[in-house]
Amino acid sequence: MTKKAKILLAEDELNFGAVLESYLRLAKFEVDWCKHGKEAFSKLKNYDYDLCILDVMMPEMDGFTLAKEIKSTKSDLPFIFLTAKSMKEDVLKGFKLGADDYLTKPFDSEILIEKIKVILRKKEDRAEHKIKEHQLGNYIFTPHNRILKIGDEEKRLSPKESALLEALCLSKGGVLTRADALNKIWGDDNYFTARSMDVYIAKLRKYLARDPKISVINIHGNGFELNIED
Repeated sequence: MTKKAKILLAEDELNFGAVLESYLRLAKFEVDWCKHGKEAFSKLKNYDYDLCILDVMMPEMDGFTLAKEIKSTKSDLPFIFLTAKSMKEDVLKGFKLGADDYLTKPFDSEILIEKIKVILRKKEDRAEHKIKEHQLGNYIFTPHNRILKIGDEEKRLSPKESALLEALCLSKGGVLTRADALNKIWGDDNYFTARSMDVYIAKLRKYLARDPKISVINIHGNGFELNIED
C-alpha cells in the first residue's frame, strides 16, 4: 500500500475492541473504532474507508444491518465480520450479504491482518486492471460500474456477483476453478465459501437467461466454464 489504509472497526466489547484497535495500528493501519452500529454508520456517511471490520452483535444497529447499509451506499467497500456466532446459518447470511470474510472469535490476530492485506491488494488490483466492457452474446458487461445490460434493460450487480462474472469472462474458453475463484474473490477456500459461491453462480445464470446461447457450465470436481455459442 502506498498510503495507510483506513479501517472502520465496529466492536462493542471494550476490552476486545481496544486490543484489536492497538493491533491494527501496530500493523500500520489507520483505525476509527466505533462502539455501536449507529456510530459506525454515522462515520461511514461522513468519511471514506478502505475496509470495515464489523461485529455482528452490537447495540442500536447490528452488524448484519450495518452491512446492508454499506451495500446500499458504498457497495465497493469491502467488509469482514468478526463474531462469536459460529452457526452455519449466520456464516452463510454474512457471505450472502457480501462479506469478504467471516471470522469467529477467538481468532489469530496475525491471520486477520494477512486477510486484510489480501482483501486490500485485490481491491487495488481490480482498480488497476479493470476492463472497460465484455461482450457476452447479447449482453454487455461493464465491470467498473458492475452493470450487466441487454437491450435497454440494465442490472446492477453486487460486488461479488460482478467479481465472479468478471472472473468467468477472463477465463472464457477455459475453466474457472473453484479454488481460484474462492481464493481470489472470497479470500478463502472452505465449505461455507464454496456454498456461498454456488448461490452466486445460480444468480448469474438467472441474470444471463435472456440469451439462450449463454451458459455457465458446472465442470464436476473442478469449477465452472462460461460458454457462449457462436
